[in-house]
Amino acid sequence: MRGSHGKHPFFPPSNTDEKLRSIFPSMTPLTFAVMFGNRGFFPSSSIEAARSEVSDALARLGHRALLLDHAATRHGAVETPEEARKFARFLEDRRREIDGVIVSLPNFSDENGAVAALRDARLPILIQAYPDSLEAMSPSLRRDAFCGKLSVMDVFRQNGIPFTALKPHVVHPANGEFAKNVDYFARLCRVVRGMKPLTVGAIGARTTAFKTVRIDELTLQSRGINVETVDLSEIFLRARSFRDDDPKILAKMAILRNYASWKIVPTGAFENLVRLAVAIDDVVAEMELSAISIRCWLEIQREFGVSPCVLLSEMNDRGLPAACELDTGSAVLMRALRLASGEVTSCLDWNNNYGDEENKCILFHCGPVPQGMMAGKGEIVDHEILVPALGPGRSYGCNAGRIAPGPFTFGGLLTNAGRIETYLGEGAFTADPIPPDFFGCAGVAAVPDLENVLQTIGRSGHRHHVAVTPGRHAAPLREALENYLDYEVAFVG
Repeated sequence: MRGSHGKHPFFPPSNTDEKLRSIFPSMTPLTFAVMFGNRGFFPSSSIEAARSEVSDALARLGHRALLLDHAATRHGAVETPEEARKFARFLEDRRREIDGVIVSLPNFSDENGAVAALRDARLPILIQAYPDSLEAMSPSLRRDAFCGKLSVMDVFRQNGIPFTALKPHVVHPANGEFAKNVDYFARLCRVVRGMKPLTVGAIGARTTAFKTVRIDELTLQSRGINVETVDLSEIFLRARSFRDDDPKILAKMAILRNYASWKIVPTGAFENLVRLAVAIDDVVAEMELSAISIRCWLEIQREFGVSPCVLLSEMNDRGLPAACELDTGSAVLMRALRLASGEVTSCLDWNNNYGDEENKCILFHCGPVPQGMMAGKGEIVDHEILVPALGPGRSYGCNAGRIAPGPFTFGGLLTNAGRIETYLGEGAFTADPIPPDFFGCAGVAAVPDLENVLQTIGRSGHRHHVAVTPGRHAAPLREALENYLDYEVAFVG
């Protein structure tokens, strides 16, 4: 699909609800501008009914519909160039409120009017067409929107206007399939709005050994993604500056105590993690970051005697995508996954084969997995992999546990010669056992055609990390990235 409509400048302005949308994308209603197409020799009664039917259907789904005033044009619909200009002005005047446009075709509708109205919309567009009834096929009753939808799609394609068209080809707003289409479109719209503009924080320098996580900031910037860097020394200075009775310290202590089990963690290590958590939170707030990546070893362990894994877990759990090992590319994709799913996200490793199972593997990381993805409350432990280098008791903070069974969407992101390249797929975490001495937080993942998926990932230059979120949301995410945001997407599963 990429490139089928040409490049399009998607920079929808943020509005006063943007921060709320960022934190709770699945819980906030969206606002859709609805444009009703018309072709004058079809019955006007179909438009009158559609205005209420589409609005009512969106309201039932928790969304808001913005309609051109009924008196502004003939039946409040768009057919002529003048009516198209009125709708275009209506969009421009309300742009800050609008997440996407639904083009509803109660009858065949005029494709030229639709193009003139939406040529400069710079918003996601869903085309919905009404079905005919076999009992109402006389010239005075039939709609012909089945045919009209193809005409609108055709001229949008000719004019380089990105659009979304879903199955079934025609659907009544009262039909359950319309509700599914709106859910798909809403997820897509959240991704488009939430990824431009976007500010991601990179905390610390890239670990020398991990060239796999290198990223081109200028390429990200060309897609509206700004990367702000923060040196670890700034975090260390802030962490050491807090008083023990600072209200932010006391509040974070209570949150972290309840978040996981700390039975074997020394008091000093817990307190150092609290200080680091508040320092990172302050930077996130001050720089208005929507996602972060962090250099997580070995400086933090040497300076504070802790590993920040549980802090990333808690941030992911409250909706702030946080990637470890300074993998800023994964942090960006985690943000997109978060917007598409409305769920928590995590950065994991493609880590181990699962016996001889061809389509199963173990996905793992030391402990940034959010509680919302875990089978039970995590246990904070020493970082066993780092103990040989640092000695025991110098790296408490890993949030150990197991990932709960359930479907998930996964992906990766890199920059390459001015392009953003991603892959997306779907799989499921199973209830298959993992040996009890397996370190960190892990789950057995079943991914269809896994061997070819891994071939595609490796040959394309993607990293050993994979970003994941619960649920199956690859389709709307793919269209948002590919059709509206100009990413290159490989769909691998």
